[in-house]
Amino acid sequence: MVGEGLKTEDLEFYFQQLGVFGGVGGERGKMGVGGVMTEWKDLPMELLLRIVSLVDDRTVIIASGVCTGWRDAICLGLTHLCLSWCKNGMNNLLLSLAPKFTKLQALSLRQEKAQLQDDAVEAVANFCHDLLDLDLSKSTRLTDRSLYALAHGCTSLTKLNISGCTSFGDAALAYLSGCCRNLKTLNLCGCGRAATDRALEAIAYNCNQLQTLNLGWCEGITDVGVTSLAYGCPDLRALDLCGCVLITDESVVALATRCLHLRSLGLYYCKNITDKAMYSLANSRVKSERDLWATVKKSKYEDGLMNLNISQCTSLTPSAVQAVCDSFPDLHTCPDRHSLIISGCLHLTSVHCACTFQAHRAVNPLPHSAH
Repeated sequence: MVGEGLKTEDLEFYFQQLGVFGGVGGERGKMGVGGVMTEWKDLPMELLLRIVSLVDDRTVIIASGVCTGWRDAICLGLTHLCLSWCKNGMNNLLLSLAPKFTKLQALSLRQEKAQLQDDAVEAVANFCHDLLDLDLSKSTRLTDRSLYALAHGCTSLTKLNISGCTSFGDAALAYLSGCCRNLKTLNLCGCGRAATDRALEAIAYNCNQLQTLNLGWCEGITDVGVTSLAYGCPDLRALDLCGCVLITDESVVALATRCLHLRSLGLYYCKNITDKAMYSLANSRVKSERDLWATVKKSKYEDGLMNLNISQCTSLTPSAVQAVCDSFPDLHTCPDRHSLIISGCLHLTSVHCACTFQAHRAVNPLPHSAH
């Protein structure tokens, strides 16, 4: 980690030295008689990077222009950068920064108003080959050119957020999955053109390390795509299928059977889901526990569902949902924890988590038998 060799006293000392900078008679960057540093460039690289880690990204960019020494140090040491604060001119800013900040590992380019164009993403792909985490959410002006560029230049990606990028197509996404095989987190929410069964089949084939996937409101997805994921990505921990109105019980049964580490499942507005899906989830708990006997050490991911959203799934009955709740103690209906979400399902109000029964027993303890 940057700055690990420095002590607090060192940091305070150098800040004191920085405080006398400005000089006399306009000699900025000089120190008085007896000083150690004579120019800004003499600031130790470790200290500079420590300071940089404490300020916002806008200040980091400004600091990189102070002198060539600072520029070189920051460009070599900076690994995380967020440009979401840039409301205008983000595209040109990124074009100028990408050739300098070549050691970036995480880059956030989330926008409220679409600014990014393909040439800026191509610049990132050309220069930032160590990139692991990229957020391009809401970049509605980007086209498939960007995905193809990333596929060639950023093959080490483990986390990619392209939610709301409505212009991407499924062929480009499928191609990307074939080059970025280390993906563990992928957000495709609202990418209806890109997230098709064809693309999901490619992702399932290429990205078997995938753990988190958001397919919210990708309305063209069917059981074909989801079952492919279940078989190709058995390590899935979180899957959001909210608004995927075409999926049926077949998808949930496949997930329950194959993805035994699943911790979070979103089925909001999946109205074709029935009790069969719920009982398959409940039964998967038994299979998971049986498999655990074959392992020496439990993983923190092997405790079953912690979050389940079945809001607006109006075909479900209380008994089936209660079976799921009973199988997974980490699912809660109580207000403080509320991880089993059943909004819009008034007929499911009788479903309660273990906390409710424990509270009831505390208030009404069983009477002791007389001796």
